Formats: sequence, C-alpha cells, structure tokens
Amino acid sequence: MIDNTVWKGRFLEAVVEKDWEYVRRPGGMGAAVILAVTAAAEIVLVEQYRVPLGARCLELPAGLVGDDGPEEVLTAARRELEEETGFRAETVEDLGVFTSSPGMTSEHFTLVRATGLARVGPGGGVDGEAITVHCVPLRTLPEFIAEKRRAGVMIDVRLLAALTLL
Repeated sequence: MIDNTVWKGRFLEAVVEKDWEYVRRPGGMGAAVILAVTAAAEIVLVEQYRVPLGARCLELPAGLVGDDGPEEVLTAARRELEEETGFRAETVEDLGVFTSSPGMTSEHFTLVRATGLARVGPGGGVDGEAITVHCVPLRTLPEFIAEKRRAGVMIDVRLLAALTLL
C-alpha cells in the first residue's frame, strides 16, 4: 500500500487513500476498553473532559496499547484500569476486537471484561487527566446515564456495550 500520510502526530495521522480521508493510529496501535464490574454489582465508569468534544464525557475505562513500547492487550487493560480507576482486576477476559467509527478512522479496540476487582488506589489517571471515577449499581445504570446526559455530559457509544453485555 502506498503511504499517503498528509499529517502525522504522536498518536494520530491523517491519510488520503484514493478519494477517502481518514485518521489512523501510527503503527496500527490499538486500545483496550475495560468493562469492569465490582463484587457489589457496580460498573466502574470514568468521566473526563475531552478536548475534541469541548465537554466532559462518560466512558468505560480505556487506554492505548503500546503507547510507551510493546505491550500485550490484557497487560494494557490491567494497567489502564488501575491508573484510571484505582482498581486492580483478578481476571481480565478478551471479548473481541471492535471498531469505533469505521467511516472516519481505522482505530480499533479490544473490549476486555475485568472481574475480581480490588481497590488499590484513588485512580484519576496520569499527567493531569483529571478523571472522575463512578461506581454505578448495574440496576441504576440507564438512569445514571440519562442524568449525566441531562447535565450536559457526553456519553461514549461503548456504554451501549455495557448495557447489553452485563
């Protein structure tokens, strides 16, 4: 394939291929998205400001795989879960690879289920991410999402997976 990169940054590059424009992660870097549920039947969610949206966004914990060197998906999922939420998982399970917006980006992510959670730190992320951690009872998740939406918080589409996979 001919490389038609028109702009390249550290984490993204813009590409023109025939008459299609899209963005991709350099080197095919993917992400791990974590569906984490506590023993008390609470889903662990994160909320943080997202520059492209100009708003806070409610999401499943997630992060890039291998952004600081070679890394396995499940290792990245464990690391990101602990950094963002302060939870350590006894078990992580690969639920498959998914795409987020295939008409605009080649980005893909591996959905990971994390169980056997133990709180080992405060979470909140790294490098000024200012992540707020929410532990939401599964039975009230739809109402919690609706309340956040009314408050102007954007809702990541991957929460649909949470609603169907739990």
